[in-house]
Amino acid sequence: MRIMGIDPGIAIVGFGVIDKQGSRLVPVQYGCIQTEAHTDSALRLKTVYDSMVQLIDKYKPDAVAIEKLFFNRNVTTAMTVSQARGVLILAAVQQGLEIGEYTPLQVKQAVVGYGKAEKKQVQEMVKLFLHLSAVPKPDDVADALAIAICHAHSAVLLQKINEVRKP
Repeated sequence: MRIMGIDPGIAIVGFGVIDKQGSRLVPVQYGCIQTEAHTDSALRLKTVYDSMVQLIDKYKPDAVAIEKLFFNRNVTTAMTVSQARGVLILAAVQQGLEIGEYTPLQVKQAVVGYGKAEKKQVQEMVKLFLHLSAVPKPDDVADALAIAICHAHSAVLLQKINEVRKP
């Protein structure tokens, strides 16, 4: 199973593509989509969307996992991130991909085993799980890989639940 994890944003969108091969997680590619500050937000959203469509076409994931938006004190930031999240989900849905959505707490729990883990702990576990020589930078990229790892750990359970629910 190939999973693309996404850490949504308007300035930086982190992405990470991993393959789940049995119990092994293998990194395929990771990086970020960046948009120029002081550019019209509609153009930034178009850049995010177009770039995500290209990444999906190139890496052909079976599923996309994206971070759920959590309460943010800065309403303006929360709105722009939610808009970016919307175009990212749209790009995936238009390709017929399964979408997994996870809160930061769920991601930390899946990757570190503790829902209130520090960012540095999550990054080190991403490095260990994927046998990387260094923690991916910027932080958004490591976060995206953590989201993909979370989905890899959750996908088996979700599949079994869905099988039970089918008549």
